Amino acid sequence: MKLVDLVHYFKNDGSYEEFCRSQSLELESEVIEVYMEKPFDLNKEIAFFEIEKTEGKVEYHFKEMKYFNLFDFYYFLDTIEESKNSENKTLTDIQIANVLLTYGRDDA
Repeated sequence: MKLVDLVHYFKNDGSYEEFCRSQSLELESEVIEVYMEKPFDLNKEIAFFEIEKTEGKVEYHFKEMKYFNLFDFYYFLDTIEESKNSENKTLTDIQIANVLLTYGRDDA
């Protein structure tokens, strides 16, 4: 899944519970984190891990791949909610994904 796909799913009222089930993520996790391989790019796949597995590390190795933390799901969901308010409603899925990617690259 790419970041734009994730944005699209949640902008269109996708269910967090259903998303977690579809990704085999533990619903009871303290937080789900979103990771990507470097260099960060909208065309790259993202990966999701429970914080209990990553222990909050910026760099996480899984199946011989090195992933880097972009942001947690709470931040992502807050961004999606903000994108639905009147002044942001015209933002496209790609524009929102770019904002998220920039945050992950520069601010996280």
